[in-house]
Amino acid sequence: MRLTVFWDRMNQQFGAGYAESVAKDYVLSELGGRTVEQALADGEDAKNVWRAVCATFDVPQRLR
Repeated sequence: MRLTVFWDRMNQQFGAGYAESVAKDYVLSELGGRTVEQALADGEDAKNVWRAVCATFDVPQRLR
């Protein structure tokens, strides 16, 4: 998954302003206790990060 697709889905799910906040502030256990931003900066694949977001939040099937 490209980062552009990842951020498009984040924005669709949370809205543009809140998506950034979720990525920066919300620690996900599925990412080893890291935030979305930390996981991406560490080189985690965007697809794996998106799966963690889907597992944590109620993401509709159309965005999965």
